[in-house]
Amino acid sequence: MSDIMAPLVFLYDRCASRNQRDLRSRLLGCHTYVDRMGWALAGRGPWRDLGPDALSTHRPALAAMAAAMREEAGRREVLCLVHNWGRLATDDTHRLVLQQRIIEAGGWTMTTFGESDRHTLRAVLVGRQS
Repeated sequence: MSDIMAPLVFLYDRCASRNQRDLRSRLLGCHTYVDRMGWALAGRGPWRDLGPDALSTHRPALAAMAAAMREEAGRREVLCLVHNWGRLATDDTHRLVLQQRIIEAGGWTMTTFGESDRHTLRAVLVGRQS
């Protein structure tokens, strides 16, 4: 048994439309990715911003997720998994602001395509650019 604890994964998505079939498919893909990686899934999720909240800068579900991440960050590695970067925001500036919220909560963000801000964005935000 390894001393290294698997990261605790917080699933996040947003859906502005009434048809949530695509949302369910994306979240199923996230669950499959977590299983394949052998990671632990945070039990209160997934966190979803729906309707107008999915398009606004105020994201109640993301804020609640960040608070839950902050609670766990002192005990183990935490990350926010999204299907792709567009699930945070389609606007790059808004997406970076949301990623910064996750970093400030002690976590990092990853997509099911293996893209991550674990080392790049975190370094920039704390002033350690390479």
